[in-house]
Amino acid sequence: MSKVLPPPDWYDLVVKLAGENLQRLSDLFATGKPVDNKGRYLHWDEMRHRTPPDGLTLDEWWVGTKASRNALARPLPLTGTDGHPFQFSNVDLVQEMVHRIDQQAGGRIETSDVATALQSRDRYLVSSLRVEEAITSSLLEGAATTRRVAREMLQTRRPPRGHGELMVLNNYHAMVKAEQLAQTTAPLTPDNILDLHKVVTEGTLEDERDAGRLQVPGEERVVIIDRDFRVLHRPPPAEELPQRVEHLCAFANGELDEGFIHPVVRAILIHFWIGHDHPFVDGNGRTARALFYWSMLRSGYWLAQYFSISTILRKAPGQYVESYLKTETDGNDATYFVIYQLEVIGRAINSLNEYISKKTLEVAEVEQLALSVPGLNRRQIAVINAAQRDAYRSFTIDEHMTQEQVTYQSARTDLLKLEELGLLTKSRVGKRYEFRSSGDLSALLRSLVKSHA
Repeated sequence: MSKVLPPPDWYDLVVKLAGENLQRLSDLFATGKPVDNKGRYLHWDEMRHRTPPDGLTLDEWWVGTKASRNALARPLPLTGTDGHPFQFSNVDLVQEMVHRIDQQAGGRIETSDVATALQSRDRYLVSSLRVEEAITSSLLEGAATTRRVAREMLQTRRPPRGHGELMVLNNYHAMVKAEQLAQTTAPLTPDNILDLHKVVTEGTLEDERDAGRLQVPGEERVVIIDRDFRVLHRPPPAEELPQRVEHLCAFANGELDEGFIHPVVRAILIHFWIGHDHPFVDGNGRTARALFYWSMLRSGYWLAQYFSISTILRKAPGQYVESYLKTETDGNDATYFVIYQLEVIGRAINSLNEYISKKTLEVAEVEQLALSVPGLNRRQIAVINAAQRDAYRSFTIDEHMTQEQVTYQSARTDLLKLEELGLLTKSRVGKRYEFRSSGDLSALLRSLVKSHA
């Protein structure tokens, strides 16, 4: 991760330009815009590589841009390590993005198939957050496992094997805990945050006593460095952490006199706060993301329980760190982080919609193919559909018998026939047999249909 080049001192530039041409400086203050002509909220490190508009010099462009941002900026109740408050500018770009999220994540999705699928809380959809986010959040933090193995562990509920799988399981439990906490509508407390951290890190730390506690004075604080070992971020002293966590809770609960902050922006700033303060020995990122989901769900954004931000963050982890660095190097301007996270949320929602549409088509195709295979009864087709929806779901004779209200022999015949056709695979678990999908059910069914043609 390369160091983000900080901008030149804005006040020095203003003094310089005022001495050269006061009227031109006044014009810059009057005409400057917080974004470029493409609507981008550029940092100096990006702006310096671009051609300034309207014949301006680079310094003039930056002065006009910052003047406009300063006019919009509002201080936040979070202070940086320099003792100055972070600030946020509610530019049009932010308002447009939160409006789209309001429509997609807080209201009702108009596409009937998607709305029906989500609100039915089918097993294969529930996995979108609790499984996918649990896995990817752990992989983002370096868990040594694969998505396939981790998903199989969670879906089959087998005990974790090794440190990486335990990280995934802990994340899964943290997601569940965050959702339960949101449902209570109770205010967030420091103990809640410590409990979440303990769930996230249980059994994964070198010293188990570090789970569920803040760092204390005298301990080495975690710093972020680049490849040349230059310090990119140094968190606040451990002595300040108890008070800062108390302050975070007050902000999360809307108890401070900070005026209206959009709920999605508030959730993002909670995420930012934990990442910036780094209050724990390890597990800061996972705890921050769990608190983000808590805040979103508590504010009524029900779709948040289905989408995974870590899936997007993992595709470009450098940009995630960079959004923090842009904020710190430009006068504690948290707008950079907010905009980046809004983009992440938007992409996560789009990915979820694509996933649901794809799954809906797959289920419909499998059902149509199953109806074309001679000899399959309604109960067997229902099993095929369920296996398509959740590739890791298991079926037992007793469960099938109870669900379909048939005799043991009929239930046994149903599942053994599906095994004979190669659609299910049988394995012994303890004293009973479990049946699972054999793989690509679409391809297997097409082969069966073709063989009977």
